[in-house]
Amino acid sequence: MSAHVGVLLQRFCETFRMIYLGCFLLLSGLTHVMATYPIWWSLAVGHQYSSMGTQPILCSSIPGLVPKQLRFCRNYVEIMPSVAEGVKIGIQECQHQFRGRRWNCTTINDNLAIFGPVLDKATRESAFVHAIASAGVAFAVTRACADGSATICGCDTRHKGPPGEGWKWGGCSEDVEFGSMVSREFADARENRPDARSAMNRHNNEAGRTSLNDNMFLKCKCHGLSGSCEVKTCWWSQPDFRVIGDYMKDKYDSASEMVVEKHKESRGWVETLRPKYNYFKPPTERDLVYYESSPNFCDPNPETGSFGTRDRICNLTSHGIDGCDLLCCGRGHNTRTEKRKEKCHCIFHWCCYVSCQECVRVYDVHTCK
Repeated sequence: MSAHVGVLLQRFCETFRMIYLGCFLLLSGLTHVMATYPIWWSLAVGHQYSSMGTQPILCSSIPGLVPKQLRFCRNYVEIMPSVAEGVKIGIQECQHQFRGRRWNCTTINDNLAIFGPVLDKATRESAFVHAIASAGVAFAVTRACADGSATICGCDTRHKGPPGEGWKWGGCSEDVEFGSMVSREFADARENRPDARSAMNRHNNEAGRTSLNDNMFLKCKCHGLSGSCEVKTCWWSQPDFRVIGDYMKDKYDSASEMVVEKHKESRGWVETLRPKYNYFKPPTERDLVYYESSPNFCDPNPETGSFGTRDRICNLTSHGIDGCDLLCCGRGHNTRTEKRKEKCHCIFHWCCYVSCQECVRVYDVHTCK
């Protein structure tokens, strides 16, 4: 980006007082974004995602792919829609898990860095997003293999073992190892630098994938006349992705803070991570790790990516982070009334339908000042 273009962009932002993250990203330059971001996540939002199921995928048009990812895309273009779907469900789960927190996993439209500068730092939030996105890719690819959407893979026939009492193997066991392999090969391809951030991202990506394997369960179906269970067939299944989100949110809350150490090796200086506090149990492969503190996210800050919490809805009766005291950072809150139309006085009629009336109810809505 030339100095002249940079000056024009700065004047444009000052003129319209755009203290928003999109302006910050423009001023930072695309080179900075590509260096610090897995910007291929932008596959999961906007026109690229919506066109994936109807138009041929041009791997060279996907932003931010490193050569290894580009080769993977060209060799396995059939499963790229599942990769995009996996990132999308990861983002949606992130937004659900953080819906009542100061940082609520907001994404930015029309930017390659879909989370803004929030993920530039090696914080808990970065750890969670990398883990849930990698888990999402593994989940979506595994599901596509099992339901026949992808023809290069299928059901898992390796991990059945002897059947249990009263049931036999049947159905299609989901091949989570294949889904995890795809996630590992694609999502980790850019994390090959000998620095601390790559080490952190690799660890958290793997923690996300491991959560899938840890939460696989035996799903069964009964067969027989009139719903009897004369024969029961079972297969290995992934849980609902909400289970993975809840699991990873617990890992976020108990994430381990690390410190960066430098070592001289034959290939040069290499950064590694070690636990900051020796009196805590060291993290396992299932735990999230980070080494930089998070901002408080109370006020808008284009450098940290914080949108602040002004006008966010808060819970007046909660003493947790979603309560008005904590979410509003001590600034207080406003209250307004809101009328909502709802179904009420529902009656079941034999046979077989339900009729309802429509009622208008008034609610108090509390928002941060």
